[in-house]
Amino acid sequence: MVHSTGANNPNLKRYVGPDDGLLGKNQYNNHWNQDKPDGRQVCVHAFIGKLADGSIATYQTLPWNHRGWHAGGFANDTHIGFEICEDGLTDTSYFSAVYKEAVELCVYLCKQYGLAEKDIIGHYEGYQKGIASNHGDPKNWFPRHGKSMDTFRADVKARLAATEVPAPVTPTAPKKYYRVQVGAYTVKTNADALLAKLKAAGFTDAFIKYSE
Repeated sequence: MVHSTGANNPNLKRYVGPDDGLLGKNQYNNHWNQDKPDGRQVCVHAFIGKLADGSIATYQTLPWNHRGWHAGGFANDTHIGFEICEDGLTDTSYFSAVYKEAVELCVYLCKQYGLAEKDIIGHYEGYQKGIASNHGDPKNWFPRHGKSMDTFRADVKARLAATEVPAPVTPTAPKKYYRVQVGAYTVKTNADALLAKLKAAGFTDAFIKYSE
């Protein structure tokens, strides 16, 4: 299940801690991967956003096969959930980078767990299905950049197809020929006579080989 954070803060350190030297320090220590942040029982499986140096990364915050607390409904029991850190929703380059990262994460998870692109939904779609709380993400963000959950699924599907390994081709073993000699003569007419008999009997590949 794809979520977006709903706050103008693209930095992973806001949601993930403690600082590992790449995240940067959250001076308020109010990151989400701790027991009941802000008194709420919430925890997704991963976050996508900016590191301290501005590069984009994915940080896993729960084992993929562990029940999460991200959907506010039955989807907690059935879906892996990750958050994409929102910014002001207008930066095209940032959106493109985190969108691509999210596609790649879903491709990885599909391969890991035998899933397909049709299994991926946004939080708002979970609500429409009756398995998640009434949130609109990421529909509040994707369309601003010409994207939707439909294009997201299509992009995942395309990446899955592009990374499929074709079945190995079994090389054809070269044919072996076993030759049978049926006579050896010092008189050519005798050899010619036998050759004629063999061809008459259906051995059309019979031939005479001369040796010095």
